[in-house]
Amino acid sequence: MSSQNETRLGRISALLPCGLGTLLAFVFTLKSSLYAADTAAAAVERPPNIVLILADDLGYGGIGCYGHPQVRSPHLDRLAAEGIRFTDFHSNGAVCSPTRAALMTGRYQQRSGIEGVVTAAGHRHTGLPLDELTIAELMKQAGYATGICGKWHLGYDVKFNPTRQGFDFFRGYVSGNVDYHSHIDQANYLDWWHDAKLQNEPGYTTDLFTKYAVEFIEQHRKEPFFLYIPHEAVHYPLQGRDSPAQRALGERPGPKLAPGEDAQDIHQQMAEAMDESVGQVVATIKRLGLGENTLIFFFSDNGPMPQSSAGPLRGRKGSIYEGGHRVPAIACWPGAIKPGQTSDVQAMGADLLPTFAALAGAKLPQELTLDGRSLQSVLLASGSLAPRDLFWRVGSGRAIRRGDWKLVVTGKGKRESVELFNLADDLAEKHDLASDEPQVAKELREALRAWEASVASGVERRT
Repeated sequence: MSSQNETRLGRISALLPCGLGTLLAFVFTLKSSLYAADTAAAAVERPPNIVLILADDLGYGGIGCYGHPQVRSPHLDRLAAEGIRFTDFHSNGAVCSPTRAALMTGRYQQRSGIEGVVTAAGHRHTGLPLDELTIAELMKQAGYATGICGKWHLGYDVKFNPTRQGFDFFRGYVSGNVDYHSHIDQANYLDWWHDAKLQNEPGYTTDLFTKYAVEFIEQHRKEPFFLYIPHEAVHYPLQGRDSPAQRALGERPGPKLAPGEDAQDIHQQMAEAMDESVGQVVATIKRLGLGENTLIFFFSDNGPMPQSSAGPLRGRKGSIYEGGHRVPAIACWPGAIKPGQTSDVQAMGADLLPTFAALAGAKLPQELTLDGRSLQSVLLASGSLAPRDLFWRVGSGRAIRRGDWKLVVTGKGKRESVELFNLADDLAEKHDLASDEPQVAKELREALRAWEASVASGVERRT
């Protein structure tokens, strides 16, 4: 009971007959206690809000808390300091669409037929099959409001729109990238959507995503929500807030950089604008008193383009080596996740669907085959996961991870090359041990073949 109410109650009691004032005090205290209990019960019963933030083409070493010497990322660094920073987290693909398909379904992307990039020129009729259960559909079934502010890249046709895949709200674009200012895609189509309708507006994409993310949180603060913010940054075209547009309808793209611009400087501006966006989202959550009931999870969709950094890793975006798919990942949930942790648990993007389902109390269909595993115990109890193999396939490159061992297979037939690395001693994948450990290489090669056979039926699923 507040001191103001106590004072008011004392004045009233002094004017009442003996005993009645005491009774009134008892009733007032009881009502206050019941209200507090109801409020606490409601807080316990409400499942956590979940905000999933995805960077685009941000390498393992692309931000401050992962060692970048120039990029200033105070908001992401603070999230890491207040939560968990993962050192062995992986995207399921080494390019955009496959990673997003696995993230949305909790299954290897090969099972849904999204083996490669859904391109603006060649795949405008294809997308994530509608019979796949998405993370948004699952959260919606659990009573969550669902929204996406950002890049979809899982289907251009309106039938594949995010609002057809479980999201109540969509602001952003459906292609692999757009001009940050004019919102024109690589095939010279306007690509800026409000739900399932094209509706362009002025603004820098990073700032627009932030604006709508903040509005979504404010609108749904009284109910559980799942908000997905897949940023365009730091994907090309290289454009800062003050850069000119490079694309216009009916015209050939302009120069990649304006006169006087430096590629590395513009990349840094893009990364720092994304970090500012994270800061605004976090500030909104705190301002609305939602901090202790909101999980924020951040990671990147694949390894870096030239301007970002893979840190100590070999390879970049599109590579089957670690630099292509080991990415920065951070989880923060004040009061639930112990702050200041660094986790070396081997995890991947497909793990997030079962993780969020467990936290939300969502029921997974018994017939659903998931490749991801829940990270709930990792997040809330600093736990670990049971040993498992992880797999990647990028073009003709294939890889399997088992513990510290990683087998990399490139090429086919007579041109096939097999390499074996022990990542505990050789994170940069410089020393091939295939000839030194032939039995390990053989066992991993057989397991890789078995996995490829298990996902083969999904490869031709594009409709």
